[in-house]
Amino acid sequence: MANEETRYSHPLIERYASAEMAEIFSPRAQALMWRDLWIGLAEGSRHLGADIPASAIEAMKSGRETVDLKRVAELERELRHDVMAHVRHFAEVAPEAGPYIHLGATSCYVTDNAGLLQLQSGLRLVLSRIDAALSVLGRFAEQWADLPTLGYTHWQPAQPTTVGKRATLWAQDLVLDRRDVEANLRDLRFRGARGTTGTEASFLALFGGDTARVDDLNRILAERFGFPAAYAVVGQTYPRKVDHRILSCLAGVGASAARFAGDIRILQSFGEMEEPFGSAQVGSSAMPYKRNPMRSERICALSRHLCTLEIDAAWTASVQGLERTLDDSANRRIAIPEAFLAADAVLQLVNNVADGLVVHEPVIKARLAKSLPFLVVEQMLIVGVGKGGDRQDLHERIRRHAMDARQNLDEGADTNDFFARVESDQSIPLDTVDLVALAQPEDLVGRAPEQVRTFVAEVLSPLREGMGEERPVVDVRV
Repeated sequence: MANEETRYSHPLIERYASAEMAEIFSPRAQALMWRDLWIGLAEGSRHLGADIPASAIEAMKSGRETVDLKRVAELERELRHDVMAHVRHFAEVAPEAGPYIHLGATSCYVTDNAGLLQLQSGLRLVLSRIDAALSVLGRFAEQWADLPTLGYTHWQPAQPTTVGKRATLWAQDLVLDRRDVEANLRDLRFRGARGTTGTEASFLALFGGDTARVDDLNRILAERFGFPAAYAVVGQTYPRKVDHRILSCLAGVGASAARFAGDIRILQSFGEMEEPFGSAQVGSSAMPYKRNPMRSERICALSRHLCTLEIDAAWTASVQGLERTLDDSANRRIAIPEAFLAADAVLQLVNNVADGLVVHEPVIKARLAKSLPFLVVEQMLIVGVGKGGDRQDLHERIRRHAMDARQNLDEGADTNDFFARVESDQSIPLDTVDLVALAQPEDLVGRAPEQVRTFVAEVLSPLREGMGEERPVVDVRV
């Protein structure tokens, strides 16, 4: 007999995602959603004239909370049908309602409408997680808006930027993700009560051929469950393109989180920045001195899994033949919850890492100083020509000195002697004063500090106003 010690424990539930997200997809929460949908269907149908006694509806409401999942499992083993197992169990706890539970509906009335409710709740929680991460990143960007740091293109030293400006790049990705989440929430619709192939034939029969009452029923149901409307047309299921669109959005969150965490891992290897590290945390079982970026590595690992699930949803949407096939069901039970659980986990980790980032200013300044002389050669040419030099001759001389200085560094030199080589070349009309003036880091970061403040003021601050109460920074569970 399987028990907790011999049964597989899903890491997303046990180690990474929040209890809030896990509850959305829990068996009990789903069972209660299904019962709410049956109650809503019965009430809406009765309101529109269907012959359903008020006492039956009251029996459903009274029995709503009595859910025995072990009994449901017994019935499902017998019936080989999950929805009918729940119908039978609900009828057991509300016998008077038995004849009217699921009246006119197909299984997808509960499975799909409940699925849409889960998508809605999951997206709202993801949105709150993004908001929390943006709030932390915004504060970090403002704090370090002016600190120059070595910028990189092609993983090679390039023009300086600032620590705060780099943080706005991480935040900007999440801002775009936030817009996608909001768009998905805004566009989400209800499936409604549409019958086995989406033609509404069973409900047309229930209402004696009155099409207006069928439309009214779907309007009532959509409004009751928090949707602006039902999809204009469906087959047996709501469009599986909806799942793909949402998992694509969540994959985007994974890509943004992985980019952030990847940068932190690189910067930590440089010694410039460091993710939080607990006082009793062990970095390595063999090397006690290690301070590994395990939180950022975990973000990258979970994000990789999250990104792959977009392909899963696309493939599922592509094979939904005619009015529907059932090869989506088992897949969606896995892919959709895992996508939300993974997105929830990585966003909480982003929040945690960003809130506890340690900036090592001396290392940042030293690494910038080592490359800084190479980063002002364009300005050197301009000043040199202004002092009477020939641009092409200066270019060649400066190039040779730069290559020699680079080789010196490659051979282990601690400092960059490029400026010293230039000063010693009598054919280059630049002196120490000129070179020092050119190599002021704060003068080489362009508008980076201004860009940070503008981004926070014009992009993040308006979002903060609509965020509501800020969630606390979470601690990692393991």
